Amino acid sequence: MLTIGLTGGLASGKSTVATLFAARGVPIIDTDLIARELVEPGLPALQLIRDTFGPAALTAQGRLDRVWLREQVFTDPAQRQRLEALLHPLIHQEVVSRLLKLPGTYRIIVIPLLLECAQSYPIDRVLLVDVPEPLQYQRAAARDGLSPALIAAILGSQATRALRLAAADDVIVNDKDLSDLDAQVAQLHDFYLGMAPTSD
Repeated sequence: MLTIGLTGGLASGKSTVATLFAARGVPIIDTDLIARELVEPGLPALQLIRDTFGPAALTAQGRLDRVWLREQVFTDPAQRQRLEALLHPLIHQEVVSRLLKLPGTYRIIVIPLLLECAQSYPIDRVLLVDVPEPLQYQRAAARDGLSPALIAAILGSQATRALRLAAADDVIVNDKDLSDLDAQVAQLHDFYLGMAPTSD
């Protein structure tokens, strides 16, 4: 089955693009959602994070304190590497397990850190959601309330726009409205259907 790796920088619109593909019946695996599932209370990954970063990594209710952790890992590259070393292998294992169960003509794995992580995912093509950097600042501030300094730190930890463009097989430019985005998804959907192997 044809497998597409969907990636893009901060606030580029990866989730929106994935939703538009899903509306066309394409199976989606989202590594961000998997990462959230893995750190639910009572699961081993959350305990690993507590053991590594200390009790401040959890809220009073025993859940992951995402705001605190984000501040730690995006202001200290060593801390970010520690977190990634914990989570990325677990996420990769879960993705491979889910791929075995997916139906459809082709499928998409949403991997925001596709170019940055050490894990090798079984993908045939890289689809990049590209957006100019000023729009990333605007959208990240509006969506998540992030400060310009934290946005800059996050962008600094990610592959550059030039590197992502060089690695991409296909590019969706998300600098207009939703209807424009949907039109680009529709075109690529037809392209992938034509490319996907058929079975008897």
